[in-house]
Amino acid sequence: MGDLLHRLIGHDAQTPWRIIASPQRRAKRTAEIIASRLGRAVEFDPRLAEVSVGAWEGLLYAEIAKDDPTFLTDREWFFRGPGGETYDDVMGRVRTLLLEQEAEAHRRLIVVSHGVAGRLLRGAYAGLSRHDTMQQDVPQDAIFRLSGGTVERLECEAVL
Repeated sequence: MGDLLHRLIGHDAQTPWRIIASPQRRAKRTAEIIASRLGRAVEFDPRLAEVSVGAWEGLLYAEIAKDDPTFLTDREWFFRGPGGETYDDVMGRVRTLLLEQEAEAHRRLIVVSHGVAGRLLRGAYAGLSRHDTMQQDVPQDAIFRLSGGTVERLECEAVL
């Protein structure tokens, strides 16, 4: 991923690229690795955190299934966690984060987030409907370039 990012943003130290990430452990660590490779600092923003599933936090799928055996048949099951966040909650925080950034012509931003939050961020950026936002892929082996109102998937080579 570091080599791909170098090719995408170039090596110009004067380019004002910012790295912004969720403060949650996995995204935080990924952002720190990217930052060290690119010689940049990381800003952490809780609006990029993964969706909270409330009372289901930390539970295994099998534990949730005891109370709701069909929960995984719903593509939006994570918005149903008792006391958790709704679609509108997460969309509101990622949309606000996007609106606070510089105009796109001047925006140089690397964002590190999570599956659901990242999906909603891409949907907000592209102006997708809720249905189309939720139909987006959530790969572990790709990054996305958001530019000109479009979302482009870029494959990453596996690092073993």
